[in-house]
Amino acid sequence: MGFEPPPRLVRALGETAPAGDDWLAQLPTVAERAVGRRELTVERVQVPGGRSSLVVLVRRPDGTPAVLKLAPSRARPESERAALAHWAGLGAVQLLEADADDGALLLERLHPDVSVRSLPEAKALLEAAGTLRRLWVEPPAGHVFETVAERTGRQAAAMRASAGTEPETAPLVESALAARTELLAEPPAHLLLHGTFRQSKVLAGERMPWLAVGPDPVVGESAFDLARLVRDRVEDLIASPSGPSITRRRIKRLAESLEVDQERLRGWTLFRAVESGVRALRVGRPKDGELLLEFAGWL
Repeated sequence: MGFEPPPRLVRALGETAPAGDDWLAQLPTVAERAVGRRELTVERVQVPGGRSSLVVLVRRPDGTPAVLKLAPSRARPESERAALAHWAGLGAVQLLEADADDGALLLERLHPDVSVRSLPEAKALLEAAGTLRRLWVEPPAGHVFETVAERTGRQAAAMRASAGTEPETAPLVESALAARTELLAEPPAHLLLHGTFRQSKVLAGERMPWLAVGPDPVVGESAFDLARLVRDRVEDLIASPSGPSITRRRIKRLAESLEVDQERLRGWTLFRAVESGVRALRVGRPKDGELLLEFAGWL
Protein backbone atom coordinates (compact mmCIF):
# COMPACT_ATOMS: atom_id res chain seq x y z
CA MET A 1 0.00 0.00 0.00
CA GLY A 2 1.02 3.63 -0.28
CA PHE A 3 2.30 5.47 2.78
CA GLU A 4 0.93 8.93 2.14
CA PRO A 5 1.86 11.24 5.02
CA PRO A 6 -1.19 12.97 6.55
CA PRO A 7 -1.55 16.71 5.83
CA ARG A 8 -0.94 17.61 9.50
CA LEU A 9 2.44 15.86 9.43
CA VAL A 10 3.42 17.51 6.14
CA ARG A 11 2.45 20.94 7.47
CA ALA A 12 4.18 20.53 10.85
CA LEU A 13 7.43 19.16 9.42
CA GLY A 14 7.41 21.87 6.78
CA GLU A 15 7.61 24.44 9.58
CA THR A 16 10.76 22.92 11.06
CA ALA A 17 12.57 21.14 8.23
CA PRO A 18 16.08 22.42 7.49
CA ALA A 19 16.91 23.46 3.95
CA GLY A 20 17.35 20.51 1.65
CA ASP A 21 15.64 18.04 3.98
CA ASP A 22 14.11 15.18 1.98
CA TRP A 23 12.73 12.96 4.75
CA LEU A 24 9.12 13.27 3.58
CA ALA A 25 10.12 12.42 0.01
CA GLN A 26 11.96 9.32 1.25
CA LEU A 27 9.21 8.30 3.67
CA PRO A 28 7.26 5.87 1.42
CA THR A 29 10.43 3.90 0.69
CA VAL A 30 11.54 3.94 4.33
CA ALA A 31 8.09 2.75 5.45
CA GLU A 32 8.01 -0.10 2.91
CA ARG A 33 11.40 -1.32 4.13
CA ALA A 34 10.44 -1.08 7.81
CA VAL A 35 7.25 -3.07 7.18
CA GLY A 36 9.01 -5.65 5.05
CA ARG A 37 11.89 -6.40 7.40
CA ARG A 38 9.42 -7.02 10.26
CA GLU A 39 6.95 -8.97 8.10
CA LEU A 40 4.11 -6.71 9.18
CA THR A 41 0.64 -6.54 7.71
CA VAL A 42 -0.46 -2.94 7.22
CA GLU A 43 -3.98 -1.92 8.17
CA ARG A 44 -3.86 1.85 7.66
CA VAL A 45 -1.97 5.06 8.24
CA GLN A 46 -3.34 6.85 11.31
CA VAL A 47 -5.03 10.14 10.36
CA PRO A 48 -4.70 12.93 11.36
CA GLY A 49 -1.76 11.34 13.17
CA GLY A 50 1.06 13.16 14.88
CA ARG A 51 3.02 16.31 14.07
CA SER A 52 6.47 14.73 14.00
CA SER A 53 6.03 11.12 12.84
CA LEU A 54 4.12 8.76 10.58
CA VAL A 55 1.98 6.36 12.60
CA VAL A 56 0.93 3.13 10.88
CA LEU A 57 -1.49 0.58 12.36
CA VAL A 58 -0.08 -2.89 11.64
CA ARG A 59 -0.22 -6.53 12.69
CA ARG A 60 2.79 -8.64 13.55
CA PRO A 61 3.33 -12.05 11.90
CA ASP A 62 1.40 -13.76 14.74
CA GLY A 63 -1.57 -11.40 14.24
CA THR A 64 -0.87 -9.20 17.27
CA PRO A 65 -1.96 -5.61 16.64
CA ALA A 66 0.84 -3.05 16.88
CA VAL A 67 1.88 0.41 15.76
CA LEU A 68 4.84 1.26 13.55
CA LYS A 69 6.16 4.77 14.11
CA LEU A 70 8.61 6.50 11.77
CA ALA A 71 10.15 9.89 12.52
CA PRO A 72 13.01 11.98 11.14
CA SER A 73 16.24 11.99 13.12
CA ARG A 74 15.63 15.57 14.30
CA ALA A 75 12.59 14.23 16.22
CA ARG A 76 15.05 12.14 18.29
CA PRO A 77 13.43 8.68 17.85
CA GLU A 78 16.36 6.99 19.59
CA SER A 79 15.76 9.14 22.66
CA GLU A 80 12.10 8.12 22.63
CA ARG A 81 13.14 4.47 22.28
CA ALA A 82 15.46 4.75 25.30
CA ALA A 83 12.80 6.38 27.47
CA LEU A 84 10.12 3.84 26.55
CA ALA A 85 12.54 1.00 27.28
CA HIS A 86 13.32 2.52 30.70
CA TRP A 87 9.64 3.01 31.58
CA ALA A 88 8.97 -0.60 30.48
CA GLY A 89 5.26 0.02 30.00
CA LEU A 90 4.64 1.67 33.38
CA GLY A 91 2.51 4.68 32.51
CA ALA A 92 3.65 4.68 28.88
CA VAL A 93 3.05 2.66 25.74
CA GLN A 94 5.06 -0.57 25.62
CA LEU A 95 8.04 -0.81 23.28
CA LEU A 96 7.78 -4.15 21.44
CA GLU A 97 11.14 -4.16 19.72
CA ALA A 98 14.29 -3.55 21.71
CA ASP A 99 16.71 -2.79 18.89
CA ALA A 100 16.35 -1.42 15.39
CA ASP A 101 18.91 0.18 13.11
CA ASP A 102 16.37 1.94 10.88
CA GLY A 103 15.03 4.37 13.50
CA ALA A 104 11.52 2.86 13.44
CA LEU A 105 9.60 2.12 16.65
CA LEU A 106 7.30 -0.89 16.98
CA LEU A 107 4.83 -0.18 19.75
CA GLU A 108 1.92 -1.68 21.62
CA ARG A 109 -1.41 -0.84 19.93
CA LEU A 110 -3.59 1.47 21.99
CA HIS A 111 -6.91 3.02 20.97
CA PRO A 112 -5.57 5.81 18.72
CA ASP A 113 -8.87 7.68 18.52
CA VAL A 114 -9.61 7.74 22.27
CA SER A 115 -7.52 10.15 24.33
CA VAL A 116 -7.96 11.63 27.78
CA ARG A 117 -9.01 14.83 26.00
CA SER A 118 -12.34 13.14 25.19
CA LEU A 119 -13.25 13.18 28.91
CA PRO A 120 -14.88 16.11 30.74
CA GLU A 121 -12.20 18.65 31.61
CA ALA A 122 -11.91 17.98 35.35
CA LYS A 123 -11.73 14.20 34.83
CA ALA A 124 -9.27 14.62 31.94
CA LEU A 125 -6.88 16.66 34.09
CA LEU A 126 -7.10 14.10 36.90
CA GLU A 127 -6.35 11.12 34.65
CA ALA A 128 -3.61 12.94 32.75
CA ALA A 129 -1.89 14.04 35.96
CA GLY A 130 -2.04 10.50 37.35
CA THR A 131 -0.44 9.13 34.19
CA LEU A 132 2.28 11.77 34.26
CA ARG A 133 3.19 11.00 37.88
CA ARG A 134 4.07 7.40 36.93
CA LEU A 135 6.60 8.60 34.35
CA TRP A 136 8.67 10.68 36.76
CA VAL A 137 11.45 8.25 37.64
CA GLU A 138 15.19 8.39 38.02
CA PRO A 139 16.86 8.34 34.59
CA PRO A 140 19.07 5.34 33.77
CA ALA A 141 22.72 5.50 34.75
CA GLY A 142 24.89 7.09 32.09
CA HIS A 143 21.86 8.38 30.20
CA VAL A 144 22.28 10.59 27.14
CA PHE A 145 18.94 12.40 27.40
CA GLU A 146 18.87 16.14 26.87
CA THR A 147 18.47 18.19 30.05
CA VAL A 148 15.90 20.90 30.67
CA ALA A 149 18.74 23.43 30.84
CA GLU A 150 20.03 22.35 27.42
CA ARG A 151 16.64 22.28 25.72
CA THR A 152 15.46 25.59 27.10
CA GLY A 153 18.85 27.11 26.33
CA ARG A 154 18.28 26.51 22.62
CA GLN A 155 14.75 27.78 22.93
CA ALA A 156 15.88 30.89 24.79
CA ALA A 157 18.27 31.80 21.98
CA ALA A 158 15.47 31.53 19.43
CA MET A 159 13.15 33.58 21.66
CA ARG A 160 15.70 36.40 21.92
CA ALA A 161 16.10 36.44 18.14
CA SER A 162 12.33 36.56 17.61
CA ALA A 163 11.92 39.37 20.13
CA GLY A 164 14.28 41.43 18.00
CA THR A 165 11.99 41.12 14.98
CA GLU A 166 8.69 41.13 16.93
CA PRO A 167 9.18 43.96 19.44
CA GLU A 168 5.64 43.64 20.83
CA THR A 169 6.62 40.25 22.28
CA ALA A 170 9.78 41.58 23.96
CA PRO A 171 8.30 42.24 27.45
CA LEU A 172 6.86 38.73 27.72
CA VAL A 173 10.04 37.19 26.35
CA GLU A 174 12.12 39.04 28.94
CA SER A 175 9.81 37.87 31.74
CA ALA A 176 9.99 34.28 30.50
CA LEU A 177 13.78 34.36 30.22
CA ALA A 178 14.12 35.84 33.70
CA ALA A 179 11.89 33.08 35.07
CA ARG A 180 14.05 30.44 33.35
CA THR A 181 17.24 31.87 34.85
CA GLU A 182 15.77 31.80 38.34
CA LEU A 183 14.32 28.30 37.95
CA LEU A 184 17.58 26.80 36.70
CA ALA A 185 19.60 28.30 39.55
CA GLU A 186 18.45 25.64 42.03
CA PRO A 187 16.56 22.79 40.35
CA PRO A 188 15.00 20.52 43.00
CA ALA A 189 15.37 17.22 41.12
CA HIS A 190 16.63 15.51 37.97
CA LEU A 191 13.97 13.06 36.83
CA LEU A 192 13.15 11.51 33.48
CA LEU A 193 10.29 13.55 32.02
CA HIS A 194 7.91 13.02 29.11
CA GLY A 195 8.92 16.38 27.66
CA THR A 196 5.87 17.20 25.57
CA PHE A 197 2.99 16.00 27.73
CA ARG A 198 -0.61 17.03 27.13
CA GLN A 199 -4.05 15.43 27.28
CA SER A 200 -3.98 14.27 23.67
CA LYS A 201 -0.78 12.30 24.43
CA VAL A 202 -2.65 9.96 26.79
CA LEU A 203 -4.51 7.18 24.97
CA ALA A 204 -6.86 4.45 26.14
CA GLY A 205 -5.34 0.99 26.34
CA GLU A 206 -6.19 -2.62 27.17
CA ARG A 207 -3.30 -3.32 29.55
CA MET A 208 -3.97 -0.13 31.53
CA PRO A 209 -6.85 2.35 31.18
CA TRP A 210 -4.58 5.23 30.08
CA LEU A 211 -1.02 5.27 28.74
CA ALA A 212 1.23 8.08 27.53
CA VAL A 213 2.58 8.17 23.98
CA GLY A 214 4.90 10.37 21.95
CA PRO A 215 7.49 11.50 24.49
CA ASP A 216 10.33 13.84 23.64
CA PRO A 217 12.18 12.87 26.83
CA VAL A 218 14.21 15.28 28.86
CA VAL A 219 15.81 15.17 32.31
CA GLY A 220 14.89 17.82 34.84
CA GLU A 221 12.31 18.83 37.43
CA SER A 222 8.70 17.64 37.31
CA ALA A 223 7.30 21.20 37.21
CA PHE A 224 8.70 21.55 33.68
CA ASP A 225 6.64 18.57 32.49
CA LEU A 226 3.50 19.62 34.32
CA ALA A 227 3.69 23.14 32.88
CA ARG A 228 2.50 21.98 29.45
CA LEU A 229 -0.57 20.37 31.00
CA VAL A 230 -1.57 23.65 32.69
CA ARG A 231 -2.41 25.27 29.36
CA ASP A 232 -4.30 22.34 27.83
CA ARG A 233 -7.46 23.47 26.01
CA VAL A 234 -6.01 26.98 25.93
CA GLU A 235 -8.59 28.05 23.36
CA ASP A 236 -11.35 27.33 25.91
CA LEU A 237 -9.49 29.23 28.61
CA ILE A 238 -9.09 32.28 26.37
CA ALA A 239 -12.77 32.15 25.40
CA SER A 240 -13.87 32.13 29.04
CA PRO A 241 -14.32 35.49 30.83
CA SER A 242 -12.91 33.79 33.96
CA GLY A 243 -9.92 32.31 32.11
CA PRO A 244 -7.27 33.96 34.33
CA SER A 245 -8.86 32.74 37.56
CA ILE A 246 -9.41 29.25 36.12
CA THR A 247 -5.74 29.14 35.20
CA ARG A 248 -4.63 30.17 38.69
CA ARG A 249 -6.88 27.50 40.24
CA ARG A 250 -5.56 24.91 37.80
CA ILE A 251 -1.95 25.69 38.73
CA LYS A 252 -2.80 25.42 42.43
CA ARG A 253 -4.74 22.17 42.03
CA LEU A 254 -2.13 20.46 39.86
CA ALA A 255 0.75 21.61 42.04
CA GLU A 256 -0.92 20.34 45.21
CA SER A 257 -2.07 17.02 43.73
CA LEU A 258 1.38 16.19 42.34
CA GLU A 259 3.42 17.75 45.17
CA VAL A 260 5.08 20.31 42.91
CA ASP A 261 6.07 23.80 44.07
CA GLN A 262 3.34 26.16 42.87
CA GLU A 263 5.64 29.07 42.01
CA ARG A 264 8.00 26.83 40.05
CA LEU A 265 5.04 25.47 38.13
CA ARG A 266 3.84 29.00 37.36
CA GLY A 267 7.33 29.99 36.19
CA TRP A 268 7.76 27.05 33.83
CA THR A 269 4.20 27.51 32.55
CA LEU A 270 5.09 31.11 31.68
CA PHE A 271 8.32 30.12 29.93
CA ARG A 272 6.79 27.29 27.93
CA ALA A 273 3.74 29.32 26.88
CA VAL A 274 5.87 32.26 25.70
CA GLU A 275 8.30 29.94 23.90
CA SER A 276 5.45 28.16 22.09
CA GLY A 277 3.69 31.43 21.28
CA VAL A 278 6.79 33.11 19.86
CA ARG A 279 7.59 29.99 17.82
CA ALA A 280 4.04 29.88 16.43
CA LEU A 281 4.36 33.48 15.26
CA ARG A 282 7.75 32.73 13.73
CA VAL A 283 6.47 29.82 11.60
CA GLY A 284 3.32 31.59 10.39
CA ARG A 285 0.63 30.47 12.85
CA PRO A 286 -0.46 33.87 14.18
CA LYS A 287 -3.75 32.71 15.72
CA ASP A 288 -2.01 30.06 17.84
CA GLY A 289 0.74 32.50 18.77
CA GLU A 290 -1.66 35.19 19.90
CA LEU A 291 -3.68 32.75 22.03
CA LEU A 292 -0.57 31.48 23.78
CA LEU A 293 0.86 34.93 24.42
CA GLU A 294 -2.47 36.16 25.81
CA PHE A 295 -2.47 33.14 28.12
CA ALA A 296 1.12 33.87 29.15
CA GLY A 297 0.14 37.44 30.00
CA TRP A 298 -2.11 36.09 32.78
CA LEU A 299 0.91 34.54 34.52
